Amino acid sequence: MDCPDDFHTLRAMLEWQHDLGVTEAVGDVAINRYEVVGVRQIGAADVARAADRVPGAQALPQAVPQGVAAGPDPVAQATALAAGAGDLAALRAAIAGFDRCDLKQGARSLVFADGNPLARVMVLGEAPGREEDQQGLPFIGPAGQMLDRMFAAIGLSRRADEPERALYITNIVPWRPPQNRDPSPAEIAMFMPFVARHVALIDPAVLVLMGNIPCFGVLGQRGITRLRGQWAEALGRPVLPMFHPAYLLRNPAAKREAWADLLALKARLG
Repeated sequence: MDCPDDFHTLRAMLEWQHDLGVTEAVGDVAINRYEVVGVRQIGAADVARAADRVPGAQALPQAVPQGVAAGPDPVAQATALAAGAGDLAALRAAIAGFDRCDLKQGARSLVFADGNPLARVMVLGEAPGREEDQQGLPFIGPAGQMLDRMFAAIGLSRRADEPERALYITNIVPWRPPQNRDPSPAEIAMFMPFVARHVALIDPAVLVLMGNIPCFGVLGQRGITRLRGQWAEALGRPVLPMFHPAYLLRNPAAKREAWADLLALKARLG
C-alpha cells in the first residue's frame, strides 16, 4: 500500500495509533519482535563437550543474552569501570559511558540517584519507569510518591539535610526497559558491579531492597512475599527486603506488612 503524504490522513493515522496506546517511542530503530532473544549463552565448556561429537563444533556461534551488546564480557568491563570510580561523579560518568547494555539505546535519561549521599538508609529499587526516564530521577511517579509517604511515616525523607533523617535512592538498572518490563538476568548482572561500588561510596548503615529485582541482584533470590521483613547481610551491611511501592498500590492489603517492615527499620536505626 502506498504511504499517504497529505497532512490530514497522516494526522488521522497518528491519532488512531495514540488511541490504541502507542504514546511514545522507545528507540530510534525498529525492533524485530520475531527474533529469538534471552537464550542461554554457549560457553567454552559447552563447545568442548560438543567437539568430540559434532564436526565443526569449535565454530559454533555464541548466542547473546537479552539486552547485551556483542563483544567482550560486559560484567568484566563494568567491574573495571566501577573499580576506577573514586567518587559519585566518577561513578555516574562511568555508567553513562558504559555502552554494553542495549537498554541505553531506547532510554531518554540516565537515572542515577536522588537524596542525601550522607544518609544512613540507602534504598535500592528496580529500574526507571516512564516518569523517571523523562526527568532522570528515581521514584518520582505514583510509586515514588508512595515511597515518600512510607518513609515519612518513620521520619525519613530524601530531602532531609540531616543524615539521621535522610534517604538516598537509586536502582539496580539505570536505564528504562522497554514497556517497563523487568530487567533480564544478564542486564542485572552487568550493572551489579556499579551497584556494589555505589553502595560502597555511600556506605549506608542499612540497605533497603525494594522488590524482587534488587533481591535477585543483591541476594540472588526471588520471592518478595517470602523475603520481605527478613534481615540479611550483603555488600558488607544489613539489608532489608520490602514490597515495592508499585506492588502496594496494586495490593493495598499488603500495606500492613510494609508498615511492620518500616517499624523494624526504625528500630534497627535506633
